[in-house]
Amino acid sequence: MPSRPPVAIAEFSVSAGGAGPYGITAGPDGALWFTTVHDGRIGRITPGGDVTFHQLEPASSGPSIITAGPDDALWFTEFRSHRIGRITTAGDITSFPLPTPDAGPFGITAGPDDALWFTEANVDRIGRITPDGQVTEFPLPLSGAFPSAIAGGPDGRLWFTMNQANAIGAIGRDGDVAVHPLPTPAGAPVGITAGADGAMWFVEIGTGHIGRITPDGKFDEFALPDRASRPHAIAADGDGNCWFTEWGANRIGRITPDGRIDEHDLPTPASEPHGITQGPDGAIWTALEIGTIARLTAP
Repeated sequence: MPSRPPVAIAEFSVSAGGAGPYGITAGPDGALWFTTVHDGRIGRITPGGDVTFHQLEPASSGPSIITAGPDDALWFTEFRSHRIGRITTAGDITSFPLPTPDAGPFGITAGPDDALWFTEANVDRIGRITPDGQVTEFPLPLSGAFPSAIAGGPDGRLWFTMNQANAIGAIGRDGDVAVHPLPTPAGAPVGITAGADGAMWFVEIGTGHIGRITPDGKFDEFALPDRASRPHAIAADGDGNCWFTEWGANRIGRITPDGRIDEHDLPTPASEPHGITQGPDGAIWTALEIGTIARLTAP
């Protein structure tokens, strides 16, 4: 049986349920920044729970994943408006249209080259944008792959999930792409993060696994106790563990580098946890689509 060490969970109501808090990241200003995908806003919450919002235009732009950039601003994808957005900690917003129509940008992360790298889910491309808005796009060798989340790896490449191709990809700065099919069929990987052990960790929403891939392409998979839990996003903490959201089971899980899993039920039923990150206070923060941001403090 998985162990269940005590974890304190606090929930902060930040919006109406229909707004849909989705992506979340630690900002350079000591606060957490998050997206509300359904009403087109970027939110900011302090560790103490104070909340402010910044409205995007149009409100239907669909802000999804958000990350801290190399320029002390926050960068985010606008899935429905097919743009990359930037917001300063003072709230100044800029949006950059993508060259390819209907690209559907989703995942985004800061790269090792002082640029932002992102996935274009609808058109099977990986994009790169500089802080001044110059965009380069790299085609994937697969069609219908639906590239989703993306994260920097220990080898200087950007690693990403291909949800519909059931594979993990890695792209170099020159655009060279390697594809690694998952061992388990229909895994449908989504979230991905760099672990402290020199490997990439990811979730398989389709089969209820947490996966691990080394830079040379070797896989390990760890089954969750409830295979129907639908893990969605994953983030590393400072202690060598990875935390992940279980959208279908209303839980937050934690996995150690050797594959031990513990899970923690969220206080509010059917809260739909999505994005997750470690905050500047050392706690784990997650965005709940019911209109709440949750803070988990582990011993």
